[in-house]
This record gives sequence, structure tokens and C-alpha cells, in this order.
Amino acid sequence: ADESTVRLLLDNHEEESLTVYTDGFRAYDPLEKDETYQREAVIHGECEYVDGDAHVNTCESHASLARRWLSPHRGISKNNLTAYLRLFELRREILRKPGRDALKEIIRTVL
Repeated sequence: ADESTVRLLLDNHEEESLTVYTDGFRAYDPLEKDETYQREAVIHGECEYVDGDAHVNTCESHASLARRWLSPHRGISKNNLTAYLRLFELRREILRKPGRDALKEIIRTVL
């Protein structure tokens, strides 16, 4: 990932202020200078895994699940990754809902 990928993921956000919880990956460094985002980071390389409210356990858990879900597709283009991840996100959402609510969520997302 690089700065443009990180910004693409964050551009979908509509609230006034946004706190981004990250690890120490260097692609997130430009967010420190950007006034649009407040960055809270934990640096695993310094044996830091939680700093107050900042932790990335949920993100790492989702990333682990997404990697497992994407692996059968073998070789997804960078241009199509967002679409695949949105489908993964929808799948995770509908698994938690009963039948009729899941169908409504699918229709709402597709339309």
C-alpha cells in the first residue's frame, strides 16, 4: 500500500472529523500532516500494541479474514480490489442478519 491507496480508502468518509487508528506502517505517515484526519498509532516494532484507545486488533482481524476470503481468487488486479473488498464487507454484514433483513441489505447496497 502507498499513500494514494490509504487516501482512496479514507475518501469515502462523510463525517466532519475522522480519527484513523493505524500501526506504524510508513504509508500512513502523510496523515500526520493532514488536518482532515487525526491519527492515533501503535508501533508494533517498539513492542506497543495498545495506546489508550488506539489499537489495530480489529483491523488486523478483518485483514486476516479478507486475505483468507480473497485467496481462492488468486491474483486480483489492484484496480478491482476495492470492488472485491466491498463484496466481502457486504457478505460480512448479511451473515449477521436474518433472511428478510439480509435481502433488504443486499438490495439497498446494489441499488
